[in-house]
Amino acid sequence: MKILDYRLYEGINIYSHKKCAKFILDLEGYKDIPSKDIPNFNYNLINILPELKEHRCGIYEEGGFVIRLEEGTYLAHICEHTIIAIHNRLNMDVSYGKAREIKDDLYYIIFQYCYKKTAVSIANLAVDLINSLISSNPVNFQDRLEHIKTVLKEEAVGPSTEAICCAAEKRGIPVLSLGENGFYQLGYGKNGRVIEAAISPFTSCIGADISCDKLFTKRLLQEQCLPVSRGNKVNNTIELIQSAEDIGYPVVLKPQYGSKGNGVIVNIKDQETLVEKYSFLKESCKDIIIEKHCVGNDYRVCMIDYKVSAVSQRIPPFIIGNGRNTVKELIDIVNLDKLRGEDHEKPLTKIKIDDALIACINKLDYNLNTVVSEGEKVFLRDNANLSTGGIAVDCTEEICDENIEFCVRAAKTIGLDICGIDICCEDISIPLSEQEGVIIEVNAAPGIRMHHYPSFGEKRDVAGKIVDMLYKNAYESIPLISVTGTNGKTTTTRMIYHTLSQMGYTVGMTTTGGIYIGKQCIDKGDTTGLESARAVLMNRDVEAAVLETARGGIIRNGLAYGKADVGVITNITTDHLGIDGINTMEELAFVKSLVVEAVKEQGFAVLNADDYWSMKVINRVKCSLILFGKSRENPFILDNLQKGGYGIYLKEDKITVEREGKIYSLCGIDEIPITLKGKLKYNIENTMAACGALIGIEVDYCMIKKGLISFRGDEEDNPGRFNIHNFNGYTVILDYGHNIEGYKAVLSAAENIPHNRLIGVIGVPGDRLNENVCEIAKISSKYLDYIYIKEDEDKRGRKTGEIASLLEEGIIENPGKSNKYEIILDEIDALDKAMAKALPGDLIIIFFEDYDRVDNFIKSKKNCEDKENII
Repeated sequence: MKILDYRLYEGINIYSHKKCAKFILDLEGYKDIPSKDIPNFNYNLINILPELKEHRCGIYEEGGFVIRLEEGTYLAHICEHTIIAIHNRLNMDVSYGKAREIKDDLYYIIFQYCYKKTAVSIANLAVDLINSLISSNPVNFQDRLEHIKTVLKEEAVGPSTEAICCAAEKRGIPVLSLGENGFYQLGYGKNGRVIEAAISPFTSCIGADISCDKLFTKRLLQEQCLPVSRGNKVNNTIELIQSAEDIGYPVVLKPQYGSKGNGVIVNIKDQETLVEKYSFLKESCKDIIIEKHCVGNDYRVCMIDYKVSAVSQRIPPFIIGNGRNTVKELIDIVNLDKLRGEDHEKPLTKIKIDDALIACINKLDYNLNTVVSEGEKVFLRDNANLSTGGIAVDCTEEICDENIEFCVRAAKTIGLDICGIDICCEDISIPLSEQEGVIIEVNAAPGIRMHHYPSFGEKRDVAGKIVDMLYKNAYESIPLISVTGTNGKTTTTRMIYHTLSQMGYTVGMTTTGGIYIGKQCIDKGDTTGLESARAVLMNRDVEAAVLETARGGIIRNGLAYGKADVGVITNITTDHLGIDGINTMEELAFVKSLVVEAVKEQGFAVLNADDYWSMKVINRVKCSLILFGKSRENPFILDNLQKGGYGIYLKEDKITVEREGKIYSLCGIDEIPITLKGKLKYNIENTMAACGALIGIEVDYCMIKKGLISFRGDEEDNPGRFNIHNFNGYTVILDYGHNIEGYKAVLSAAENIPHNRLIGVIGVPGDRLNENVCEIAKISSKYLDYIYIKEDEDKRGRKTGEIASLLEEGIIENPGKSNKYEIILDEIDALDKAMAKALPGDLIIIFFEDYDRVDNFIKSKKNCEDKENII
């Protein structure tokens, strides 16, 4: 077995609404060999991965997968389960997967994952493990697993970040990962808020910098009459000794700039130890401060928006002796707790044996091999950080008002909207002024795991309070409309964008023509995939998003967003079959349906009731429906109206909207420029689709009408879609029709425009099926008096002249109105020839590939003609 290719999906995709991976496997001759026929395979696999015993595998009982193994299941299926089991071994909650045959020995497997690099490493290990069991050539599974743990540790989301993202999602706020550096965006567009762990977009950079300087923090707090421990910076041994004598033993040494308790040495009781520890610390730290060692409990007060959100007492890791086990053995027993992980992936962290731990127990004249007496509690560290194995006890209800006031003043003094204030005192319920309590530090980006998962006491939703602070308890999503279909999706998208722009919104739009933010095009080209959509959703100027969402992008990367407010399918017709594994109309419809599946429960799916395949996916829709079509009598429209849904249809040549017995006549067809007074029937459908989308986000009917009747079919509003250019005596039309239905719609519309001869410059993308290319040639021959055959610059896998030959063959075999044609492969040369040969009253239509190139050529010809007219 070997991996041929893979793809990772971060969001909703055609395989799952969960984050998942797709791996293509070559079974290398083992397609029909079941597990039971491979000697010792089942026994060894279960022995290495006992987690497989818990897999149900469709039998709906624990051990179902083992039953399948014994019956004899196949390698792709086994590989899928092995990958999931390794995820489970590493404490990742992964359960979804499936395996499907492609052809012969080729299979694909789908599995849910948590982290990209980790998922790829696990898949490689699973394949190598299966191959080793087949060949009886063992793989070093444990070493490989340890390597993956390292990858996971580097890649895993921190507990604070994870908690905040989960809190956002619970509130219906979408979350976007911004690369692999731990930054996440909550919300879209203008309502986007970027977080990095517990640092908010409103967290003061100056405040964070101040908090990193522990000496400066101490000075500022002192100036505000807040209780802090005495201390100062020391630059040499003489200053060190003098400061210790002034402060009085015991003392603490620590870096001036540091975090997580790193380098902190506490409870130094004499000069000899002080000099020794200073020399040691000086090797790794340039700036060192000395301060009075305070005796008391270690409390962490978490401040959100300058209010106390949670309070925890932190307790250093400890063991309790039983008179039998050594210190090392007792630590191992504590680490067996399922709540403890290697790092931050679980509520608690395993106790790690290092120099600091050994030094701590050495003070008690203990070592790792010491047997601890029955009931004796041995603290293993001087600090109580959770990251070194400590535990937390919730004390939020215990903190007194005066101490709350101290913490509020401290947070405001440093200028941190989110911070963790470390306090040392005997009892947090007693004012610090009445005991020898002090503020030790004020920390930016405080860890919140201890508050969410205390070992004792009530859990505190600190992450939720952070999210509420970011949105002041009132998150409002920007309107998000996603448009797909075979034909008309670009025009529909542009009409929605145009209408919302007229209403004053800064609209982010993706189309086959580029990415637009407001009136500015920030990127040209076919921008209908995930990355383009993310560019819109991450832009802080965007107040509404309208995303053209193409088939290819859906298949390759899934959707860029979680759920839309409105999903639109204009139609589903034959196109792109044979590409990306989509070979049938059923499969194509399944892909397109993802756009209307991924809609909020309270949102709307807008579907073409006159389109056969659009209606075939209607059962996949979970939200409300808005159906449009030519006639109210369409059975799907009637059914939706009876259920209280929307119907959009034509009545007396007017676009009419109906719901719950209320009928609104929106505007006449002849008022809508892009329909050419009804000649462009497909643009009537596109208009109704746009109307449905705007209704779905509750745009007023008057504003919808205003948008529809002001949207023009020219190069400014709708570039490349039936743009009409008049020259002296003849007309040229530019259109992007590139499939069978597109050619039919455009040519039938052109036929209704008065003309002498109808001349076409035709071409087809190289990735279309041969029979579809020939069908387009047949359609062209039926309508056109003369044909110029050209080819696209991007051959999409075809040889030069191959598509042109197929079109020529189609014209010859299916002569219609005319079989007169000429092959000129370059589209500009072909158009130039057509224009040069044009007679008065001729209508030339070019089905272009490169709009900008053709548009510039048209403009240059117009300029020349204008100059000639002046002369």
